[in-house]
Amino acid sequence: MSTILDKIAAIEAEMARTQKNKATAGHLGLLKARLAKLRRELITPKGGGGGTGEGFDVAKTGDARVGFVGFPSVGKSTLLSNLAGVYSEVAAYEFTTLTTVPGCIKYKGAKIQLLDLPGIIEGAKDGKGRGRQVIAVARTCSLIFLVLDVLKPLVHKKLIEHELEGFGLRLNKQPPNIYFKKKDKGGINLNCMVTQSELDSDTVKSILSEYKIHNADVTLKYDATSDDLIDVIEGNRIYVPCIYLLNKIDQISIEELDVIYKIPHCVPISAHHRWNFDDLLEKMWEYLKLVRIYTKPKGQLPDYNSPIVLHSEHTSVEDFCNKLHRSIAKEFKYALVWGSSVKHQPQKVGLDHILADEDVVQIVKKV
Repeated sequence: MSTILDKIAAIEAEMARTQKNKATAGHLGLLKARLAKLRRELITPKGGGGGTGEGFDVAKTGDARVGFVGFPSVGKSTLLSNLAGVYSEVAAYEFTTLTTVPGCIKYKGAKIQLLDLPGIIEGAKDGKGRGRQVIAVARTCSLIFLVLDVLKPLVHKKLIEHELEGFGLRLNKQPPNIYFKKKDKGGINLNCMVTQSELDSDTVKSILSEYKIHNADVTLKYDATSDDLIDVIEGNRIYVPCIYLLNKIDQISIEELDVIYKIPHCVPISAHHRWNFDDLLEKMWEYLKLVRIYTKPKGQLPDYNSPIVLHSEHTSVEDFCNKLHRSIAKEFKYALVWGSSVKHQPQKVGLDHILADEDVVQIVKKV
């Protein structure tokens, strides 16, 4: 393990002392690619699966999963206890929480699983302080709450983001708009739709050759960086929405609070006093992008208490049928839909109709 860490440290040192200009761009791209490969080896060591990690991961339940990530003693456990009513041990010393503590809340009819993860420290991506298991669980979440102490937010934010980025998590980002396809012959074919400031043909070739790829089509649809290209080649990056929770706002003045409110993706809260939880839950709902669909049995009123919850990217009638039961789509004849996704109330639709939030659906089966 130390050899991989030594190699990473050596490459980082070389990158730090290399001047950034057009002449060294190809060399820096090569070093970044090597660094990404070594990081991947750290995440998934060669040869056989690792141990199970003492029951670190928790079974996925509910419609979405939210993980609390942060340094020790920033109030993650207090937040979980006050939000979900689950007791997660709280004390005035660091590393009180040693494994994942799950909780569950119901919000707007959707069941949302909350995970209180142990605190991570600097060097977590290299395996310090159970950090790799913590970040591995964070990779499975649909949303991450980065819990920060309001008195030292920026230092912590940068450190934690660096740890998560090193583990292949990208916070509040879209996947790079780069087309990449390996082929059997024909060399490397690079197409640029806009002028590139960092990547040129030689840099792209040097990065691809590090991955032993000598034949590929690459199309850059925007001004991309070498990091974006490496992310696309690696293909194991996870793009997760993230909300920064600035905890302990009872320790600052109103003027400071007004400034904090202007920061994007930020919600100031006090976990201990339960301040601003409604704003937090509203923002959580907005970032999770969930869509609620109500069912209506024939001749009865719609069931508004327990909606079927879908993600906004998969909201066709077919996805709705599969969420109810896999056999329904096979016996499906048509569906009647009431709501904002149709012009007429009700309207007959097929399997490929896209549903909107709070639609009411009645499914008619083949006889």
